[in-house]
Amino acid sequence: MWNFDPRLLGEVALRTAIVYLVLLIMVRITGKRQIGQMTPFDLVVLLLLSNAVQNAMVGPDSSLTGGIVAAIVLLASNRTISTLRIKSPLVRQLVEGVPVTLIQNGEVFYRALQQEQITLEELMANLREHECVRVEQVQLAMLEVDGTISVIRGDPEHPKNIVKTRKKLIRHQRRG
Repeated sequence: MWNFDPRLLGEVALRTAIVYLVLLIMVRITGKRQIGQMTPFDLVVLLLLSNAVQNAMVGPDSSLTGGIVAAIVLLASNRTISTLRIKSPLVRQLVEGVPVTLIQNGEVFYRALQQEQITLEELMANLREHECVRVEQVQLAMLEVDGTISVIRGDPEHPKNIVKTRKKLIRHQRRG
């Protein structure tokens, strides 16, 4: 039940820190999405991922102490990254990414949509939530680092009449 072998617990701590950093990088690479925007597929992957890395973190140590050390390292690593993210613009950019322009002056950037795995239908649904029925009505649409899309509407009749709203992007299950 209890295992106080410092060498083994140190190994658990190191394994956990490595798994945390690798998962952080992988999640960052896979895109901008909030928990509320996860598809059932994303949830299944997340659950399987947590199970898959468990043994990588604790190795042969399945003791209560090993599990506690792994939990402490995960929480401490998360706190450290959060603090560094607040203090350093470079760390924030590496962890969170940068906003991506999807539409500018009525022109859709299809390459950005493809890179961010957003379909044109999803983008148009989001624009309708911002009361834009045509792309030409949009001065600027940005995919923010938190996974939301910000839209700045430009009224061709009144160019100074710009409304900025923010809505969550509702993603449908990705198409192969």
